[in-house]
Order: sequence, then structure tokens, then C-alpha cells
Amino acid sequence: MNTSPSYERTLTDLDHARLTTLARRVHTSPVAHEADDIESALEMARVVPSRSVAPDVVTMYSQVQLIDSASGRRYRLTVCYPADAEPAAGYVSVLSPVGASLLGLRVGATARWVTPAGEPGAAKVVAILFQPEASGDYTL
Repeated sequence: MNTSPSYERTLTDLDHARLTTLARRVHTSPVAHEADDIESALEMARVVPSRSVAPDVVTMYSQVQLIDSASGRRYRLTVCYPADAEPAAGYVSVLSPVGASLLGLRVGATARWVTPAGEPGAAKVVAILFQPEASGDYTL
């Protein structure tokens, strides 16, 4: 019997540590609910050294190409920290439902989320256009 866990997400050790700190800080703020999705991702992720993460995994500051499951529209997003979020420019906070759903997924996986308005969303990760670790940046 195989008892090893099956992980859907992979996080780098640095992303995991930083996001754990961020989630704790947000959890004590008036917008504590914003940390719920990322806390779930942190608990269920396999953690690997930054230098060992596969190049097809969405890490912090990865730019990904997605295909919307409902419309078939292709678009690009970069998963970032809340201070750098500019949704109109394609920078989505890791604390947003979309950002939290993308973090740690591999190319080919489908991200699923629920918008603040209660609407479901889904998009397939078709490519990682930029990943800091694949470019040799292990500290971003």
C-alpha cells in the first residue's frame, strides 16, 4: 500500500517561508479572510529547495500563460505579493483567489477559484513564460 502523499502543488522553501509570514500577518488584520486560500495552499504543498524546483512550476513572480476554461481566451498573469499587484497590468496578488489558485501548479494543470462575487473561475496553465528560479534568481 502506497501511503506517500500526492501533492498537487509544489512550493519553493523561500516562497513557503515568505508566504507563511505573510499569511500570519494578514490573519491578524481586518482582511484576515484574504489569507484563507493561501493558507490552504501552504498546508497542502510539497516544499522543495529553490534551486531544485522544476521549471514548469508556478512560483512567486512567475509569468504564466493561461486559457480560460469557459471562454477559451488566452491571457498572461504574473503571481506577485500584494504590494506589487496591478491587476490591469496582469500582476495578481498571491492573496487573490486567482493568485492563490495558481501558485505551485505545473504546466497542464487547471487552476480553479471562486471570485469575491461568488462566481467560479477556471483556467489551464499552458506555459510558464518566466520563472525566477529557472533564470537563476533564487531570492526574488
